[in-house]
Amino acid sequence: MTDSSKRRRPLVAENRYGGKAKPVASKAAVKAKAKAKPKAKTKRPRKPAGPRKGGVLGFLSALARWILRLIWVIFSRTALVVVAMLALIVGYFYTTLPPVEDLLDGRAKGSVTMLDSSDEVFAWRGDQFGGAVRATGVSPHLKNAVIATEDKRFYKHFGVSPRGIASAVRINLSEGRGPLSGHGGSTITQQTAKLLCIGEPYDPSAGLAEAQYEAECRRGSLKRKAKEAVYAMAMEAKYSKNDILSIYLNRAYMGGGAYGAEAAAQRFFGKSAADVSASEAAMIAGLLTAPSTLSPTANLERSRNRAATVLRLMNEQGYLTDEQVADALANPGELSDAAEARAGGYFADWVMSTGPEFFTRDTTEDVIIRTTLDQRMQKAAEEGLNWVFDNKVRAGSKAQAAIVVMSADGAVRAMVGGRKSKVTGAFNRATQALRQTGSAFKPFVYAAALDLGYSPNDLIDDSPYCINIPGSGQWCPKNYTNRFIGPTTLTNALAQSLNIPAVKLSEQVGRETVSTVASQFGIKNDLAAGPALALGASESTLIEMTGAFAGILNGGSSVTPYGLVDLRLRGDNEPLMGTGGGIGERVIQDKAAGQLIYMMEKVVSEGTGKRAQFGGRQLAGKTGTTSAAKDAWFIGFSADYVAGVWMGYDDNTPLKGVTGGGLPAEIWREVMTRVHEGVPVKPLPMILPAPPAQVVFEGDVNEAAPSAPQPAAPAPAQRERSRPGNIIDQVLQDIFGGVLGGGN
Repeated sequence: MTDSSKRRRPLVAENRYGGKAKPVASKAAVKAKAKAKPKAKTKRPRKPAGPRKGGVLGFLSALARWILRLIWVIFSRTALVVVAMLALIVGYFYTTLPPVEDLLDGRAKGSVTMLDSSDEVFAWRGDQFGGAVRATGVSPHLKNAVIATEDKRFYKHFGVSPRGIASAVRINLSEGRGPLSGHGGSTITQQTAKLLCIGEPYDPSAGLAEAQYEAECRRGSLKRKAKEAVYAMAMEAKYSKNDILSIYLNRAYMGGGAYGAEAAAQRFFGKSAADVSASEAAMIAGLLTAPSTLSPTANLERSRNRAATVLRLMNEQGYLTDEQVADALANPGELSDAAEARAGGYFADWVMSTGPEFFTRDTTEDVIIRTTLDQRMQKAAEEGLNWVFDNKVRAGSKAQAAIVVMSADGAVRAMVGGRKSKVTGAFNRATQALRQTGSAFKPFVYAAALDLGYSPNDLIDDSPYCINIPGSGQWCPKNYTNRFIGPTTLTNALAQSLNIPAVKLSEQVGRETVSTVASQFGIKNDLAAGPALALGASESTLIEMTGAFAGILNGGSSVTPYGLVDLRLRGDNEPLMGTGGGIGERVIQDKAAGQLIYMMEKVVSEGTGKRAQFGGRQLAGKTGTTSAAKDAWFIGFSADYVAGVWMGYDDNTPLKGVTGGGLPAEIWREVMTRVHEGVPVKPLPMILPAPPAQVVFEGDVNEAAPSAPQPAAPAPAQRERSRPGNIIDQVLQDIFGGVLGGGN
């Protein structure tokens, strides 16, 4: 008997804690349960790989796979390195970029703005900057026009437009150029980077001229393009789109010396960039492609055609409706009066040449110059000249003319330096052309005599006369008519522009005296040393001669013609300098000047200058024609203004049928008639002799100075020791002096 029956059943948890015990499963149940469990998934046996290709093909296939894997590894690693380097370079440029405000004005030079006598702007010089503007502050039309023309995806790219570059390369190649020649595909951001010279400011000490520096900045090499693209991305990271557009709108050159949108709007339309219309905005935006050739002051029609293209682009991109485009095309941009004057023409050039270089041609500041210009008179001078050439001169003539109008104190009110008046930087025949003066010089001979006590009624003998010039032989001046009128008054001799009396009088008072008087009146160039001095053999400029005649009008004091009234820096109230001209020292006495004005009045009222008469005014002047009629002059004055006219050919071709009393006098009349519109009639400040002199005018006298040999060593002039007091004694002295070889 075993003790198995006595073995106790094991206690379970239920029994231990008094819970109901679970029935113990039988062995069969356990086995059944085990059978019911799902079987674990068995792995499919791997399909045995096919046999590798052997031989050469297998080797080449493996080699190709290895090379491709190697290329991918190298490319991916290189791309990562390039991206990392690009990020570093962009980050570097990012740290070097200054605040936006420091980039709005990038000029290396300053500007000059010229105001007329009414303080209205009429001309600009230098690098004009109208002031900083923001993209949000300009006219929406201008902002949209620039984007439509230069970069229609401006607000979508990150500084560089791959699509734009690809399109530009395709166009360049299709047109037979290199991939980087012609169309650049540059975004506005890239163009701005170029304007900033990729952060390389101009350094004069580097040895490059500013023009060379700018050319280097605009080079289109591949290296430069890559650097420009990176710099553009740095700008995109640093600035907002409107900031970048603001820099561009302020730094871009717009033609006509204007830098930036504000300067262009003021320069061409006389208004702010915030106020330009759609047609004006399109014209400004169109300048960005070729600012010099498309400038409206250079070719208005070409500029308008370009503006029409810009308007079409704005329409295609949804910035303008069809109706707005039609209205803009029907009302194209019109130039302001100042812009129409083409930057002030000859007068502005002359003012720039008279001021100090460091405040005019080479200024680094923005300078304001007040001038004497009267734009009404300037228009009168241009219209008067054009009227005569249109109506009195044969078509196709290459003859030139110049005009100066000034007040008696030398303040120049108008200037025309040639028939093409709307020019800048052109040869100015009013201030730069040295020409023989002919009989226009004779008033200085008579001024010297009157100042020594001669009278307008004094007699002088117009008869054959010769002078022996040591080293040159005998010289015998002749009148144009080859006739002699005998004894005549000084007044009549000047009115008829007789040559022999002028030479005799010059010899009597002394050539040195005549030269001194002429020089003190403002004739600065070397004067002829021989007796032909009296007949205008010397050269002078029109502005000098006109200023000298102004000295006669103002009572005998010298005059320095001037156009600059004062000069100051923009923003300053106090001028840095004032005028450099005006009335100077006395040359002849008041009485002598008054008598000379009387004699010159006879030139216009009864003598060679009759064609200059207008409006019933008292006018005085002098005609002048040089040897072979190479130059013709008329210079004269009313009680208010002095004007001088020169006419001739630049190459000294003789004028045909023209004397100073002809076309020049007619030009003078047409100009002065317009100048005196609305000006009250005033008498000339002349002093009449007692009794008044008589003038015997014998027709249209050509007062050309006969050519004269220039002495190697001229003999000193014989000064007249005394002048008889009455006319009879003067006649007797002239007669017996001629017989006995004395006097003259």
